[in-house]
Parts: sequence; C-alpha cells; structure tokens
Amino acid sequence: MKIKLAILEKDESYLNRIVTAFSTKYSDKFEIYSFTDQTVALSTLENAKIDVLVANDSFEIDLSMLPKRCGFAYLVDSADVDTVNNQRAICKFQKADLIYKQILSIYSENAGSISGLKLGDDSAKIIAFEPISGGCGSSCVAAACALHYAAKGAKVLYLNLEKFGSADSVFSAEGQFDMSDIIFALKSKKTNLALKLESCVKKDPRGVYFYSQPKIALDMLELGSEDIIHLISETKLIGSYNYIILDMDFSLDKEMLKVVRQAHALVWVGDGSDISNAKLFRAYNALNAMEQNAESPLTNRLALIYNKFSNKTSKTLNEIGIKNVGGAPRYEHATTAQVIGQLAPMDMFDKIL
Repeated sequence: MKIKLAILEKDESYLNRIVTAFSTKYSDKFEIYSFTDQTVALSTLENAKIDVLVANDSFEIDLSMLPKRCGFAYLVDSADVDTVNNQRAICKFQKADLIYKQILSIYSENAGSISGLKLGDDSAKIIAFEPISGGCGSSCVAAACALHYAAKGAKVLYLNLEKFGSADSVFSAEGQFDMSDIIFALKSKKTNLALKLESCVKKDPRGVYFYSQPKIALDMLELGSEDIIHLISETKLIGSYNYIILDMDFSLDKEMLKVVRQAHALVWVGDGSDISNAKLFRAYNALNAMEQNAESPLTNRLALIYNKFSNKTSKTLNEIGIKNVGGAPRYEHATTAQVIGQLAPMDMFDKIL
C-alpha cells in the first residue's frame, strides 16, 4: 500500500523537482498528487483519499476542510521554522530523504494500525551487550560489533537502551527525530509504530542505523520491559535488518531478563581485573541459579569478551562455563572513535553466534 501524498506549491520549478525526486527514490512508497491551485487541491483530498497534504506557507489552509485522517504540514524556506499557525513545518531546501522521513512521521501519527510497510520474516539476529563491571568499554564493543557487520554488507541497527547512554557519541547523521519520538509513539499506542521507526531512524556514513539520544535523558526511564520488547518485536517484523545490536545496562532484574531473552546471544564485557572477574563469577552463578528451570536458559546463549585487557593486571576466568570469544588490549591515549576503529575489524564478533 502506498501513501497518497498531495503537494501544494506555487513555485512550479520546485514542485517539479520534488515530485521527480520522490517519484525516483520513493516510487514504492508514495502516490503523488501535485497542485498549484489551492481550491483544486482541497477539492481533491476527499475523493482521492489523500493521506498527507503538504502546502507552501504562502497558502492559508483551513484545517476543517481536510479529511479526518489526512495529515498536514506547511512547506517553509527556512530550517529554523518548526511550526506555522501551530502546524508542523517542513523545510523545502533539504535532502529529499529528510523530507521523506518527516512526511512519513506525519503519516504514521494518523495511520493508526494500517501499515504502509511490508513486514518481513523475523530473520534479524539480535545480540545484546552488557558490561559486567564499570569502565570496561561495553558500549565501544557493542558499537564496534555493529560496524563489523555493517562493513561486511549487512544492514545493522544499533539500539542503545542504556538509561543514560547515547548513540550520538559513536554515530552521527542528519535528521530531526530521536529516541524521545520513539518513546512517545510506544506510550501513546496511537501511532503506527513501524512507520514511526522508519521515519526516525538515522544512518551513519559507515552504514550503521541508529536512533539519536532522547531530547531529555529522563525519557529513557519511561521505557519498561514490555515497551522495549514491543520495540524489538516491531523492529524485527519490519524485516529491514540482518542484525540488531542492543547496548544495555547490566541487570539481573526479572523484567530486564525478559528483554534479554529476545536476543540470540548475550555478551558480557569485562576487563579481566580482579574486581571485574569477581563480579563476573558472582553474576554467572546468580544467573545460572535463576535459569535452572528455564526452557531455554540464557546461560546457553552467553558469551564473554575481555576489553581493555592488560597482561600485567588482567587474567581470564576459566572456572565458569562461558564461551570466551576474544578480547582486546587497552588502547592508551586513544579517542573513543579510534578505539572503536581498532575493535571493529576483529574476528571475535564472528564467534558470538
């Protein structure tokens, strides 16, 4: 099913360009109607069952004339304008894919449960990363894993679920939406979540997809285990990704273990220090006791990576039955980006699954 998009614009040259761009890049997403006359445009909305109308801000649109489920936004010249007459504004002069995402977001908020996406076969492999002790660089390892698979041509989503983590510290891309928009969609239960996910996701130049950090850090505290499971499930069903990398805080809370059960593999990251190994030993024994009667125990999906390993102060813990897939040394005086760049090519990530 295609989204029926109507564009009302006085500048015929711009109108032709945007219609051509959308018809070329998103012919499978949009059925486009273009107008320069407001009266003709408004009279067409109902009969054509238009889903979204975007109109140049030189037009004064009476919203009561729009069909009930027709989304709306003004087209403006400046990226600094967020709203016009209390309605959403979209800057005309930006990349077509950014305009597309904004239109898709508007549609998702009005489309209810109707989906414009073709759902996939739930084939994404999910790998969850957790730090077994503080300062061991679990987020760097998770980001490097995402880059590792992306470099091999896989489509990878890096999903930072830490309470105060940030995907923007390791990945970057243009776009106005972030994790706060996803959280609101999850909580409202009125938005078409699959479409919202597509409209909000960003793509780093190195090929990894991600969601930017929320506008307010406390927004992440609103996410419960059922919300996260819903988010993961919907992301899998979209069928776009080969891998979903979860970057998580460590927890043996029963609710968060429900989230981890969604993963094909759980990777604990430690640094091999005495403190880290002591925590690892206790955590494994606790998880093993909790999972004894589980039909598919998490301990069977557990893997271990030693990061920031020092030949002087670190040692591997061999007394427990966790698969050790590899490790990396401490990179002195290196930036986060440089560390991730060193980790990403390592073959240890191919041994996780």
